[in-house]
Amino acid sequence: MAERTEVVFVDGVRTPFGRAGEKGMYWNTRADDLVVKAIIGLLERNPSVPKDRIDEVAIAATTQQGDQGLTLGRTAALLAGLPKSVPGFAIDRMCAGAMTSVTTLGSGIGFGAYDLVIAGGVEHMGRHPMGLDADPNPRFLSERLVSPDALNMGNTAERIHDRFPHLTKERADRFGLRSQQKVAAAYAAGQIQPDLVSVALRTDAGWGLATQDEGMRPETTMEGLAGLKTPFRPHGRITAGNASPLTDGATASLLASAETAKELGLRAKMRMVSFAFAGVEPEIMGLGPVPSTEKALRKAGLSITDIGLFELNEAFAVQVLSFLDHFGIDDDDPRVNPWGGAIAIGHPLAASGVRLMIQLARQFEQHPEVRYGLTAMCVGLGQGGTVIWENPNYTGKKK
Repeated sequence: MAERTEVVFVDGVRTPFGRAGEKGMYWNTRADDLVVKAIIGLLERNPSVPKDRIDEVAIAATTQQGDQGLTLGRTAALLAGLPKSVPGFAIDRMCAGAMTSVTTLGSGIGFGAYDLVIAGGVEHMGRHPMGLDADPNPRFLSERLVSPDALNMGNTAERIHDRFPHLTKERADRFGLRSQQKVAAAYAAGQIQPDLVSVALRTDAGWGLATQDEGMRPETTMEGLAGLKTPFRPHGRITAGNASPLTDGATASLLASAETAKELGLRAKMRMVSFAFAGVEPEIMGLGPVPSTEKALRKAGLSITDIGLFELNEAFAVQVLSFLDHFGIDDDDPRVNPWGGAIAIGHPLAASGVRLMIQLARQFEQHPEVRYGLTAMCVGLGQGGTVIWENPNYTGKKK
């Protein structure tokens, strides 16, 4: 058997993330146009990439209907001006859609089937709320295969609070507050803007330009968070302040074999080490990243102490806290989401996986003392996904 080909993350970009719904900036923008914009921005940033050398385009969306339907990878490739010879397909693994686009196409590179690919995701939750028009099989409930809660992500997060009483609402609120503060600081330091692709907007007020994430609330306080409604149950613990908002946005990344990257003069930002997906009880889907991370570490021959940077998707604060507690990591550990996360930036389901990678790649450049980093997320219906990356800038010297 041939040796595995080295897989590298060359580059990634995203649109600014917008609030879902009629008041959100993308209300009049099509979902496919968002991801096309991201792909065009990615290729403009990498002019030495011959478009006819791209072997595959995989674009994820959770609710594959309307302007998010019709084999998105192929339609987006055509709309982005790629040659008609470039194939594409769509992927759905709910929140881990873009992550699965990356791992699926990365596996194809590792196998030797692809040299150069585009992987990403899009979610327009304003036009396509999660589960819209879905028709779950009645056996799920009649045979008690899953609890009715399993299909409502907020309820699954409340159940993690139930199961682990030490994961208090106050801890979750504090984590949400820190996320807002860290994102505001990252914006102020110009860390996030370089990877954003501006999007032209049409609103009732006229034309505009989306240049930054819309959901940020830097003015958040603990007092304000304490008084927020708990929509999923009376006296619950999940609020708009410790959960990610409903969001619209798109991401796109360029992956290559190390050899192809070298041939085309492309600098690798990260090297893929291992990945894993795992299943858990759907009622507590937020615990999914724990077994997926253990599996990915095992496959890489690493332990949690080898990981120098973590990009964890903040679907809910309690979900990240359950991960940190399991691995004995402090709530305020500087290695974890140094620039904040989805509570402030937003979580356009199938797009988020690549956002995590974009931020980790940028942090790797600033931390040559860190060798390994990890991107992980929980997934609806009881799953978790984890990808472990190696830093090509690693020097072995402590900072």
